[in-house]
Amino acid sequence: MIAVVVTTVAGLGLALPVVRRLGRWRTAAVLALLECGAVPAAAVLLAVLARVPGWWVPPLAAPTPLGALLEIGPLPAVLGLILAGSAVLSPLWRRRTRLLLVPACMTLLAAGRPADVALVVCAGAGLAVGPLLRRRATADPEPPGAPERRTLLALVVAACAAGPLVASLAAPWGPLAALRFVVLAAPPDLADLQAACTDPELGAQCRSLVAQVRADGLGPLLLSVLPVALLLLAAEGLRRGRRLGLWLAVATNLVLALAGALAFDLVARLRAPGEPFDDPAEAVAVVASVALPLVVAGLLVAHRRLFPARSDPRRVRAAWLFGAGGPVLSCLVYLGGGWLLRYDFEPVPSFTGLLLDLPTRLLPVGYLDAMPPAFLARSPAATVLLGWAGTAAWLAVLTGIARTYGGDRGPVADDAAERARRLLVQHGGGALSYMLTWPGNAYWFSADGRTAIAYRVHSSVALTLGGPVGDPERRAAAMAEFSRDCLARGWRPCFYSIDEETAAALAAAGWSLVQVAEETRVGLPALTFRGRQWQDVRTAINRAARDGLRAEWHRFRDAPPAIAAQIRAVSAEWSQAKGLPEMRFTLGGVDELSDDEVRCLVAVDAAGTVHGMTSWLPVYCEGSVNAWTLDVMRRIPGGVNGVMEFLIATAAQQFRDEGAEYVSLSGVPLALREPPPPTGLPHLLDRAATRLEPVYGFRALLAFKAKFQPQYRPLYLAYTDPAALPAIGSAVLRAYLPGLTAGQGVRLARRLLRS
Repeated sequence: MIAVVVTTVAGLGLALPVVRRLGRWRTAAVLALLECGAVPAAAVLLAVLARVPGWWVPPLAAPTPLGALLEIGPLPAVLGLILAGSAVLSPLWRRRTRLLLVPACMTLLAAGRPADVALVVCAGAGLAVGPLLRRRATADPEPPGAPERRTLLALVVAACAAGPLVASLAAPWGPLAALRFVVLAAPPDLADLQAACTDPELGAQCRSLVAQVRADGLGPLLLSVLPVALLLLAAEGLRRGRRLGLWLAVATNLVLALAGALAFDLVARLRAPGEPFDDPAEAVAVVASVALPLVVAGLLVAHRRLFPARSDPRRVRAAWLFGAGGPVLSCLVYLGGGWLLRYDFEPVPSFTGLLLDLPTRLLPVGYLDAMPPAFLARSPAATVLLGWAGTAAWLAVLTGIARTYGGDRGPVADDAAERARRLLVQHGGGALSYMLTWPGNAYWFSADGRTAIAYRVHSSVALTLGGPVGDPERRAAAMAEFSRDCLARGWRPCFYSIDEETAAALAAAGWSLVQVAEETRVGLPALTFRGRQWQDVRTAINRAARDGLRAEWHRFRDAPPAIAAQIRAVSAEWSQAKGLPEMRFTLGGVDELSDDEVRCLVAVDAAGTVHGMTSWLPVYCEGSVNAWTLDVMRRIPGGVNGVMEFLIATAAQQFRDEGAEYVSLSGVPLALREPPPPTGLPHLLDRAATRLEPVYGFRALLAFKAKFQPQYRPLYLAYTDPAALPAIGSAVLRAYLPGLTAGQGVRLARRLLRS
């Protein structure tokens, strides 16, 4: 009953988006149709199938139709509602919702319970009812792209791993129930142990079963689910488009097919005279358990072109360190520890005996029924050694494989950064475009070499820094080409901090947008600092003059050593005061000051003490600088009030006199003037900004920039797949905080919880 309640609540949670699209009345009508039509039809079908010889589905335990319906529960009708409502969703979500059929069918084939039959019947009924719910005819959707097909294949592999687990937790009746003995490799039950140990001719098998039963504890338990872990890890690789995940899934399924054939003596049965199976149900179960892994492996090989992504060579080397070094170390520990603890085993093994026993430590205990143990443990230390030697080796292998899924990066060319800079200078860019020259970015170039995009890959998301730079007529085509290349590599493209023009081009191509920042610009030709609205800025300028501050321009690399040392000290003190790492990505630091194109304006008093500093990035237009963007702002604690206003105003006057069109005070992440609507992703970002405000002060910074009467320009995030938003959020966090340590993460979490 608890399981029914939990699964029903989970199903209702999945149904909420469908309910909102259908409305209350249509939802109630569909549920009533399924409960009063499809569920009773499933009960009748079960009653008929229960009388068919050799059919695997057990009869309903309830003697009355009402009891049968109560036994089935409400979950099948809820699943039918979800699949019926998928007809009114977008083509993308329609296909993804209908993927629920895969685990439903796998549950039926593995467990084969009456409720599972009802689940599939209601799912089919929901799909049949769905087209009737559309208010108007819709065009046929485009066929699924490579990412969706990868997701489907990953789901198939994951379902093949989860199905035997479901069969093991339930009373298994399905045709694939026998697969649990191959995939799960669970220890034998006590009935088998008693039967083997009461027969004098099965002494070796009795000792083997005793060893398996005594191999209890967490280590043997983890080792027993090794095939499941391998399949789930392979499924994650398939979802990411990894070639390693493809061959891991193929190899694991081929091994499982071979293990199934050996476990059920399939070859011997087929060669033996007479009928190889006692009844048709047994034949279906055994053959299906061997054939399913072969079918999955063949399906993956047939679609191998969907998985072109190769792992970062650095990650591959680390994987070899884990995958080879871990098992070698575990084997050495087992041999050395076993020799030291040899008197804690019965009988006492020789070193040769330990060496011969070593391969059995690497197999799940469920595969050892034909291999009597050479010795048994008599002490806790010996038990731990026997139970964890193989588990530790396989954990190292799994860790190494998992590590290859991270650290994505594209092809690296030595001159990529310089090529991107030349395109930026030649064709110009936006206020944030110069940030693409910063270290840490990878660069993508269009096939014709006329456009470039700077990006970083985290969590399999290719996160751009702004839009493309280069030939303006080729930028829209370049974004489409970049997206295709990302999908081919198993990445999810995401354009971050793009301006309105770039966002409009992507929206026209079907991308979704969400505003993530506000850029503030101050026009320079008519700038005078006159009027009541400029009172705070004029006050800061006058105070600086009264306190003896002067503004000095420097290139950081050529700055006097005393000035450069103080700038580093001010920045370090500012970071240490927060106790948190500096945010990067679209926010520069001292490392970015060494660029010769970056100009620094420093506020210095008569004694040579630096009270504050700002840095300014060039904005290019057709080969020349026509504007400047504010990047770094630092001031000493307890310094002169208004020093930042003084520096920004002084820089704006200087740039105006040089003929610049504007200064950009840059964008402020997660800070908007107007509150977003109280639903969806914008609302979640607003809540995140509220939590982060006491830590990083984004909104306070936006309010500070309002003193300069700027023009506000929205900056957007563009994405194609709403399901990728959690990964995109992780990618943005890792881009802004690449050096976040565990201690800093704990401090950040504490501050967020206190805020």
